[in-house]
Amino acid sequence: MKRTLLTLAAVAALSSLSTAAETGLLGRSIALAGQRYLYPVYVPLDWAPTQKWPVVLFLHGNGSQGSDGLRHIPVGSLIAAIRAHRDRFPAVIVFPQAREGTRWSTPAMQDMVLAQLDSAIEEFNGDPTRVYLTGFSMGGGGVVRIASRWPERFAALIDMSGRISVNGTTRDQPSTDEDVRTHAYLRSADPYDEAARLIRAIPIWVFHGGADQTVPVQESRRLVTALKAVGADVRYTEYPGLDHNPTPPQAWGEKGLSQWLFAQHRPEAAK
Repeated sequence: MKRTLLTLAAVAALSSLSTAAETGLLGRSIALAGQRYLYPVYVPLDWAPTQKWPVVLFLHGNGSQGSDGLRHIPVGSLIAAIRAHRDRFPAVIVFPQAREGTRWSTPAMQDMVLAQLDSAIEEFNGDPTRVYLTGFSMGGGGVVRIASRWPERFAALIDMSGRISVNGTTRDQPSTDEDVRTHAYLRSADPYDEAARLIRAIPIWVFHGGADQTVPVQESRRLVTALKAVGADVRYTEYPGLDHNPTPPQAWGEKGLSQWLFAQHRPEAAK
């Protein structure tokens, strides 16, 4: 892991988040499989090494891929929520950025996410029993995909407007074949039922806009139905009449969301 500098514009835009060195929004980088990845980490202003800290991963949506470690920061409204309600987020928050031409279904990007998580846990005294995976849109789909492969890593999940079914192929997305090869649940007769079975031990809160024109609300409805059928600890909030992008600000604005999230913990750290 290396420390990096955020651009001047980013620092200015987010200056209200940082009042002391090594807290606020920090630039970091990590080398993995011959590639160097830049990413920001939010560290609470009252962070101290004398206690264990929850760690949140937030996965951005499609269209924010890149290698600058910056363009994805506003996506999903989490930074805005932290700025407005800093007291609700007493956690180290990692913002991975997928590379151009990839998605969170890409195995190399999943490895990168876990490497950045492990680096944050080590550097900021993170609590392995209180690791939370969250995401919006493509990132919401990434939440289910990553959690289905490593369910032992996460204490809770937040899926905002995610697509559970196979991603379509476009000019900037890899073939759906890779998604299907990597994620066993997509090869089952009912991927929603199988995804629910794989993540059923992890508490999850699902959000979706009822008028979503980008990811059909049926994606979340079917997942939630499947989760309930296997006895999972699942909450579902649907916003009637709301389209895709307005959903995250509504969700992060839920007063009970952060209280619920940080109350979840695994009985012991993953080995």
